[in-house]
Amino acid sequence: MTSKYVVVGGRNQTQTQESTIKVNAFNGTKPCGEERPSEIQETTVTEGAAKIAFPSANEVFYNPVQEFNRDLTCAVITEFARIQLAAKGIQIKVPGEKDVQKVVVDLSEQEEEKAEMKEGANLAPGDQPRTAAVGEICEEGLRVLEGLAASGLRSIRFAREVPGLQSVVANDASARAVDLICRNVQLNGVAHLVHPRQADARMLMYQHQKVSERFDVIDLDPYGSPAPFLDAAVQAVSEGGLLCVTCTDMAVLAGNSGETCYSKYGAMALKSRACHEMALRIVLHSLDLRANCYQRFVVPLLSISADFYVRVFVRVFTGQAKVKASASKQALVFQCVGCGTFHLQQSWVKFSAACGPPVAPECEHCGQRHQLGGPLWAEPIHDLDFVGRVLEAVSTNPGRFHTSERIRGVLSVITEELPDVPLYYTLDQLSSTIHCSTPSLLQLRSALLHAGFQVSLSHACKNAVKTDAPSSALWDIMRCWEKECPVKRERLSETSPAFRILSVEPRLQANFTIRDDANPSSRQRGLKRFQANPEANWGPRGKAAGEAMEERRRLHQNKRKEPAEDPVQRAARLKTFPCKRFKEGTCQRGDECCYSHSSPTPEDAAEATPNDGPKTPYQNPPGPGVATGPGVD
Repeated sequence: MTSKYVVVGGRNQTQTQESTIKVNAFNGTKPCGEERPSEIQETTVTEGAAKIAFPSANEVFYNPVQEFNRDLTCAVITEFARIQLAAKGIQIKVPGEKDVQKVVVDLSEQEEEKAEMKEGANLAPGDQPRTAAVGEICEEGLRVLEGLAASGLRSIRFAREVPGLQSVVANDASARAVDLICRNVQLNGVAHLVHPRQADARMLMYQHQKVSERFDVIDLDPYGSPAPFLDAAVQAVSEGGLLCVTCTDMAVLAGNSGETCYSKYGAMALKSRACHEMALRIVLHSLDLRANCYQRFVVPLLSISADFYVRVFVRVFTGQAKVKASASKQALVFQCVGCGTFHLQQSWVKFSAACGPPVAPECEHCGQRHQLGGPLWAEPIHDLDFVGRVLEAVSTNPGRFHTSERIRGVLSVITEELPDVPLYYTLDQLSSTIHCSTPSLLQLRSALLHAGFQVSLSHACKNAVKTDAPSSALWDIMRCWEKECPVKRERLSETSPAFRILSVEPRLQANFTIRDDANPSSRQRGLKRFQANPEANWGPRGKAAGEAMEERRRLHQNKRKEPAEDPVQRAARLKTFPCKRFKEGTCQRGDECCYSHSSPTPEDAAEATPNDGPKTPYQNPPGPGVATGPGVD
């Protein structure tokens, strides 16, 4: 049996291989589950600088698609450690970063030595610059907790790739998972940094509520919703600490079940083309709401929507005055069910209740009703300065991560997003509403720029249009586009949104001439902004796997398609039907006609209408003048 995945990690491409290895139980004070045979069949996966072994029969512990998630987390924590330790006078050393800087700055060895001597001259006598390297314990470094560690891959990658760490706690409630973590820690030689724990993640975080025992970084990546862990997480993270949360229950956050979303996150999600960004803002609202219960608040650093999940990185602070201002950071969403136009209503404005609603009972554009969603986070979801630091670090050291190209593309789009414009429209949504052809992205962006508005893309959707233009101006631009590509008005219902929108003359005359600044920089450079399927047959897998899955695919291939009919059999079958044109005297094919030119005999008529069984009330004989026989309608 061969492995299903091919994983590329770090700077060296390593193919997943199945091997038989001998590993001993973890020799720490923490018991590592049941004793296992000294020699077991395992699959070894190399990702980044970590090597993970897990039973070959179990494919749940490793998901290769999440490599982008883990790479991005390592990059974010590295920059967070750089900021935190710089305040303590400690400089971190990232593998490959120094060599890359040589190439960029083009310094010779002598000039570099002079620079180092100059830096050393500024230090007091006897003082040495303090540094923190990868794989070493930093006494003043970060204390990291991975609450749901599974195989321990993420924690081991932290220990082997992120400098400036004091300790990493790899926790899981499953004894089998903790046993696997112990063996992988030994396999990678990071037992001095990574400490396996078996406990309920919530109880473990509740036990670290004291200020002196809190974690500087908490990473939560559950299978499904992280809602049960958020209350404990906002209490167990240190002042200004980093909280990393992944949500994979996108069906709930995308509006398929509003009641479930409210019960988990305290907000109603709407079905919208901007559902991915709305999901990010609902998660940020939920985090801030739970932190406010303990006089704490969150500051988003980076929020991304990728593949089948959303991922947020926030810092948690304490402050009663700032907590009171959190109410003004939330908003309700009024979305039209006809044209999709949305309006945001802040919940609280300058310590006073907001007045509303901002919309009439019916939409001003199409006359349809509105749906109410939220509350959600209405402030910026990224810290652009921090995102720029991460982007610069990844760009100058591309060999550090296998997914560096995609990280560069996603972060580049994020830096181009309008920070103070929540949600977005999409090209296909605008054009399908009025049933017209879709304008190109550059044409619509150019029209908005010519009209004096700002416009940007969104990393959450490939054809998103994020703009500060009011909805009336946006629909005026679409009305002008419809005049260049007219719609057949007679086919539109008078009550449809398209008819009502197009029945109004535009007050803004759009200019669709392509502008140079309409094409964003990330698009011009051809960066990998949106990921394609990473491998063949990617996505949720069935119960069968390996050879069994291939056999099922072979058996089910074209099962709904009828086999091709033999030409001779088809010709013989068609000859059994009379030619209607021959009966009318208009068939010109003669003997070449594929249908029969002979009249049906009484025997054929008897065979065509069998009357062997007893008659039922539904089997009445045909009345006079009704023709019978094959081929007669």
